[in-house]
Amino acid sequence: MERTTIRRATEEDAEGLTALVQESRAYRGRYATVIAGYRVTAAYIERHRVFAAVGTAGRLLGFYSLVLEPAELDLAFVSDEAQGTGVGRLLMEHMLGQARRAGLTDVRVVSNPPAERFYLRMGAERVGVVAATPPKVTWERPELRFVVDRQHVTSTGAASSG
Repeated sequence: MERTTIRRATEEDAEGLTALVQESRAYRGRYATVIAGYRVTAAYIERHRVFAAVGTAGRLLGFYSLVLEPAELDLAFVSDEAQGTGVGRLLMEHMLGQARRAGLTDVRVVSNPPAERFYLRMGAERVGVVAATPPKVTWERPELRFVVDRQHVTSTGAASSG
């Protein structure tokens, strides 16, 4: 895996983050309607906690967006080329650290069905389903929840390993 750093996204990242969404193989076929015309805007980045995983030479490998009120993982994407390399795990660990620092007890995820297994492997639990909302979403989506482990936070706000 190439060296990956996670940093706060800036308005200059909007175009690259939009490209990650639009190019995602997970949203081909029946799921394409969800992202049709979707854009990650500078205003969105400013309003939410958006963090980008960046590889060598500044290449965007993935990102997530944590909304604090109500607590929800709004967006999470890893480039097709970086899937399976640990970037998604790094992003979810980082997101949970951000949630801890913000004082959240849990984080809701409404998942694209193909991504549910990933979230379960990362420690989320399935709590229900979200009904279809035609015409854009014509299928049920898994609703999951990450419980934020507040007992393992050090005085610096970093998660400890034990």
